[in-house]
Amino acid sequence: MKIAVYGATGMVGSQIVAEAARRGHEVTAISRKGTPVEGAAVVRAADLADAETYREVAEANDAVVLATSPDRTGGSREPYLDAHRAISTVPTTARLYMVGGFGGLKTPDGTPIKDTPDFPAMYKGESDAAFAAYEALRDAGTDLTVQAPAAVIAPGARTGKYVTAVGVPAAGDTISSQDFAVAALDELEQPQFRGTFFTASN
Repeated sequence: MKIAVYGATGMVGSQIVAEAARRGHEVTAISRKGTPVEGAAVVRAADLADAETYREVAEANDAVVLATSPDRTGGSREPYLDAHRAISTVPTTARLYMVGGFGGLKTPDGTPIKDTPDFPAMYKGESDAAFAAYEALRDAGTDLTVQAPAAVIAPGARTGKYVTAVGVPAAGDTISSQDFAVAALDELEQPQFRGTFFTASN
């Protein structure tokens, strides 16, 4: 399979590149600076907002993974949203696989976790932006799957073991970035959650 990963130098993106390469897939790693990423067959410098480059990437790959995130330094999150709105207008046959946020999952009564009283205020803006980006892609009718992490995701061990759930948090409060990548590649290779917003946790 040919897989392109935007945000390939990040904590999650780099692990998805590594896991895909480990399984023998041809990976294109994309970041703003075109920084080399271990396991990538091709490295490109590009911004997600560049719709023409995105079109080229999508046409050349079976799947495009979006492992980018909204600004976390206090800057505007509009460029992140604008980028997703821009690519939502690009027709493609590639499967689109988005790394979503825990806040986009729902409580048993259907309330998005990001809108619950106990959701940390410091993550609210980031979570709102990520969910709005997801909505832009979803509403455009793309072949979209979103995988959210557990409440806490951090580098750790690759155990290859995880549990999943659709739309709501799975059992377990944490997941390693390595096992998140394992779940992503399992889904890309043998789809079970195509077209859904699902989650994986250890």
